[in-house]
Amino acid sequence: MKQILLFGAGKSATCLIDYLLQNAPRHKWHVTVADHDLMLIKSKIGKSYYATPAAIDIQNEAARRQLISETDLVISLLPPALHIIIAKDCLKAGKNLVTASYIDPEVRKLEKEIEKAGLLFMYEMGLDPGIDHMSAMKLIHSIEKKGGQIYSFKSYCGGLISPESNDNPWQYKISWNSRNIVLAGSSGAVYREKGKIKELPYETLFDQSKTVIVPGVGKLAFYPNRDSLNYVEVYNLENIPTFMRATLRYPDFLEGWNALVKLGLTKEGQSFNTDNMTYFKWAAQNVTLDKHLSNEENIAQFLGVSSKSKLIRQLKFLGIMNGELINLGQQSNASLLQNILEVKLKMEPDDKDMIVMLHEIEFERRNMATRLHSYMIAQGEDNLRTAMAKTVGLPMGILAKLILQDKIELKGLHIPVLPEIYNPVLRELEDYDIRFEESFE
Repeated sequence: MKQILLFGAGKSATCLIDYLLQNAPRHKWHVTVADHDLMLIKSKIGKSYYATPAAIDIQNEAARRQLISETDLVISLLPPALHIIIAKDCLKAGKNLVTASYIDPEVRKLEKEIEKAGLLFMYEMGLDPGIDHMSAMKLIHSIEKKGGQIYSFKSYCGGLISPESNDNPWQYKISWNSRNIVLAGSSGAVYREKGKIKELPYETLFDQSKTVIVPGVGKLAFYPNRDSLNYVEVYNLENIPTFMRATLRYPDFLEGWNALVKLGLTKEGQSFNTDNMTYFKWAAQNVTLDKHLSNEENIAQFLGVSSKSKLIRQLKFLGIMNGELINLGQQSNASLLQNILEVKLKMEPDDKDMIVMLHEIEFERRNMATRLHSYMIAQGEDNLRTAMAKTVGLPMGILAKLILQDKIELKGLHIPVLPEIYNPVLRELEDYDIRFEESFE
């Protein structure tokens, strides 16, 4: 019986665990799910004969290495900073590794050792990064095979709330790691547009009015991701004039988030004592207050909007305009905001989320300019089996199956940009209603 070890039983693990356990009887697998929270693991695996819970402290080297030594394949859904210890253990034990996280500089240092050991470490095998790479490379390779010359590549992806559950002024609910939401964009963004390198600092990143139209969804706003240019070489598009990867949100969310940035409420770093501090005092920490104005009027004046504006309604919805005491001890701005969002923007049991991905590729073939639109819309079932959990988890599960069936010959440190990976994975994702529609202009 083949052994699979999964580290992490959080939000993104639900559909992955479902997939592994559904396939376990036929393929003779046994799945061990390791997490610090035993009850959380049990809630995900139920009473399956093919699963074992392992409640461990990930920092416990002996327990961690024992689990890895007993498995055939490791999948990691731990926070990004912890992947390196798993990677080093897998290298030492001679085990293949699959994760949805970005390749970081530390694991990059192990690249030669991974290849020499004949192992496959597949990173960025989730949604974004993951499905974006696979679907984009399939398009790029197809265009190039037919003689097309690509001169513009734009890729967008967003985890959104489904229209029927879109019932708050932020037009957003949390379907994934709330910490990542708060810190998104904190390093600014770099991309290329019409031959020029564009650099946006964090302070202006969300101050955007740029939008795209997605069939069946309508108008969505976007902001550029981190350093898009990290991928021009990977995609073999080093010389094209326009290359950008971006995050999609409903327009109202970006306007509201831009206000939180201006108020300084998303900053990580120095902590402060919130005991006996009101939410308004915290929210107005950078505002020069006029005692003749109301709380709403003071904040509105600072932001340059009307006190009756949608923006002020959004802030009031978060409960940060009132005199209620916080009393949460030592907090940073980012950690306090995270705490607020987890309460105010949580998904209710019947809420559904939605993933939207869009590729816009402009190319020339036989002296004819063509624009290709390829888009995917995935719907969640409820607040547990979300579209986010499905699109992050299923690609890893499918690849795990292919590896255990010895259908993947690839070795070394990789992301999923090769046909050997993306063709079978994208094909099976369609069985789960994760598919792309294409149109040409």
